[in-house]
Amino acid sequence: MYRTVNDFITDWSDAAEGTLSVLQSLTDEKLDQAIVEGHSTLGWLGWHLATSPVFFAGLVGLNVEAAVDKNKEAITVKDIVETYKKIVEAVKTEAKTNLTDDRLIEKIQSFAGETTRGVLLHKLLDHQTHHRGQMTVLLRQAGLPVPGVMGPTKEQQRG
Repeated sequence: MYRTVNDFITDWSDAAEGTLSVLQSLTDEKLDQAIVEGHSTLGWLGWHLATSPVFFAGLVGLNVEAAVDKNKEAITVKDIVETYKKIVEAVKTEAKTNLTDDRLIEKIQSFAGETTRGVLLHKLLDHQTHHRGQMTVLLRQAGLPVPGVMGPTKEQQRG
């Protein structure tokens, strides 16, 4: 749970760098990569990570918009990366402008029942980390480079 706006912004910025490195490892040719047929693809997961912060931001009272004019089936890696970058910055700006430490500990209603804004913002980062982990497995399965988000990858250790 976040109790200070500064702590959230620091963690959000750090996590966003890791997620961006994963998104930048994608290629348009491999967006349909799934662990098995019928499961989430790299493209779906990337787009979900790029746009889902809008949902969480809205729950905590921040006005962040996806501002996307694309047919979902025509999304490219460039679209995913650019959208994610814009939304990351919008979340930071909105948090700095419209949140206070006191607002973070206020109780609000959400999809999970009564909770605080600070808890929901923590769930945003947990959600991002969860899907980023799924994507690193799919990147490896697709033969794409896997960035060392939380430390060096096997390939990076070999030097």
